[in-house]
Amino acid sequence: MNTVIREWMETEGKKFLKEIGIKEGNKVLDFGCGEGHYTIPLAEVVGKRGIVYAIDKDAQVLTKLKKIIKEKRLKNIKLINENTEIPLENNSIDVVLCYDVIHYEDKQNRKKIYEKIYRVLKFTGFFSLYPKHHKKDYPLMELAQIELEEVIGEVESMGFVLEKKLFKKCIHDDYYNKCCILNFKKKRRN
Repeated sequence: MNTVIREWMETEGKKFLKEIGIKEGNKVLDFGCGEGHYTIPLAEVVGKRGIVYAIDKDAQVLTKLKKIIKEKRLKNIKLINENTEIPLENNSIDVVLCYDVIHYEDKQNRKKIYEKIYRVLKFTGFFSLYPKHHKKDYPLMELAQIELEEVIGEVESMGFVLEKKLFKKCIHDDYYNKCCILNFKKKRRN
């Protein structure tokens, strides 16, 4: 584990997560958790009364994350290896994090992701999105042709409303990055 990742996991990540609104006792879904750069500090922020569901379609990264969880003796993380559905109850999650994930998907698949997130998120909770690789970000991927405001519009069209736009230092892969974090509330559909 490099110095940046260690610093993030031990101090900076917890500070960041509290600043975006994560609280002790929250039930959090880390959608597309990867190797757990957000999962581990999340587990420490939500504490023993909270739980973190870490979902990823890559079994290899979950295996790496499982080792870290065991080393840190964390008991409040549940790993989910899933590609199609989120196996959680409707309206059961306080916060959904979806960081550095949606750029891998085309518009149709992104809408499916937002629909799944809408289903599991409580109306009192929030959906926190880090849309890396949009038009003015580098490197570019599936989101390369759309502006950040278009990402916001896409999410809002799926039953969310933008509550906050936060500009923070966050972790991306194994280095710090300037991040635009979008926090959305779930709204009732007609």
